[in-house]
Amino acid sequence: MPPRLELRNITKSYPGIIANDDISMSIMPGEIHAVLGENGAGKSTLMKIIYGAAQADSGEIFCDGKPIAAHTPATSRALGIEMVYQHFALFESVTVVENIALAVSSSFDLDTLARQITELSNRYGMPIDPYRRVHDLSVGERQRVEIARCLLQAPKLLILDEPTSVLTPQAVVKLFETLRQLAAEGCSIVYISHKLDEVQELCDTATVLRNGKVTGTARPKESTSAQLARLMVGAELPEMHVSPSVPSDKPVLEVRGLTAPARDKYGVELKNVSFEVRGGEIVGLAGVSGNGQAELISLLSGERTHANALSIQIGGKAAAHLNASERRKLGMAFVPEERLGRGAVPPHALWQNAVLTAHRSGLVRNGLVDRKQANSFAAKIIERFKVKANGPQSSAQSLSGGNLQKFIVGREIALEPKLFLVAQPTWGVDVGAAAFIRQTLVDLSRSGAAVLVISEELDELFEICDRLLVICQGQVSPPLIRTKTNREEIGLLMTRVDRGNGTNGRGEVAIQD
Repeated sequence: MPPRLELRNITKSYPGIIANDDISMSIMPGEIHAVLGENGAGKSTLMKIIYGAAQADSGEIFCDGKPIAAHTPATSRALGIEMVYQHFALFESVTVVENIALAVSSSFDLDTLARQITELSNRYGMPIDPYRRVHDLSVGERQRVEIARCLLQAPKLLILDEPTSVLTPQAVVKLFETLRQLAAEGCSIVYISHKLDEVQELCDTATVLRNGKVTGTARPKESTSAQLARLMVGAELPEMHVSPSVPSDKPVLEVRGLTAPARDKYGVELKNVSFEVRGGEIVGLAGVSGNGQAELISLLSGERTHANALSIQIGGKAAAHLNASERRKLGMAFVPEERLGRGAVPPHALWQNAVLTAHRSGLVRNGLVDRKQANSFAAKIIERFKVKANGPQSSAQSLSGGNLQKFIVGREIALEPKLFLVAQPTWGVDVGAAAFIRQTLVDLSRSGAAVLVISEELDELFEICDRLLVICQGQVSPPLIRTKTNREEIGLLMTRVDRGNGTNGRGEVAIQD
């Protein structure tokens, strides 16, 4: 039996960089094959070449033993090759069902297709409303749309780029069951993930890329996480050092009885949200995507103001009525979950993106941008956070997702904030960079800053947080001490927080049976 997919000597160059350098690999029918590597190792470029979204400079691609000529995404879909991008390929102005309809080659009826989407997404534990417009969806909900779009096509080869970054542990279990069933039916799966425990649990084989080249192969089930990490980064991973938290006497961030209506009919109403974050600690907010995180983040960051000024206080000062710029003057820094568009302006150079939030750090003088200082500021971030880029002049959109994330996080941390809000800090970031970012967050908190981390990666929250909150249906649970809870309890709370006030009347978190 020929391989489902075979790559021979694939090479792809961009100005100043060789993204893929003479790569060869093969994937058999029914095989779940991991592609591992650091950010910038060439994984995403290689997947785009397989899917036909980018063309190799040289090399050959075979599907079921036959060469693929005039390779385009349409060619790939006709061959049964489907892909879920890390940065989603969706039209924001139309509905979920209309987006998915664009990938359907046969005749269809929108209402019938909508029912199929609902049934499939519910079956796999990723519920989607097919009539919602994409621009109203959170990042996690958009990922569900992409996965559902692919599964509806009954693919022969499915490419998944970081598919579990916004799923609960329970949903990951369901997704893995689905992927194993697809593999048992003969579907080949290319799986990209920085979560090495998932790769070990799910994947049959792994190809490791470093600096655009294949540096090794492995059998994940027979390898340790440390061995896989060493293959990826070429060195031992740094160990996390989380010293005991010494919280400040007074909270830096106070949220008191915050209630806010949904901004549209698909949004989530926030209901009497109350919590606090003290200097010297990291508080994590867990939750299934689409349960009010976006609404809460917009209110905390100042993108959306609130009439009750005292419902959000920063450093003891009423802040709910202040805009984002005014809150930054109080010592707040913010990293949004959407890198491109909200965290950075895609076509602008990195030094220009640095000016967006760091203009008060000596980058603007007498109303004019000091380009020398801005370039120096950006260069220091690139060096400190090991961002793979051709200097401060590189555009934000030219960086891989993980490298752009490192730059944005570095830009905000360089401001030495008193309050640091960060959403999905290591989404799509490789294991080495993720460890560095997490250690930086810990160090920032231990220097006295208050850090609030909104993340759907429970392992991340349990690694760095001192206290945990859970948001579900616009309600936030009472805080849990990280050392006195576990992933299973948090995972249940992410979907089963009591619909009343989140407690059982004794101040304890209630879990519905």
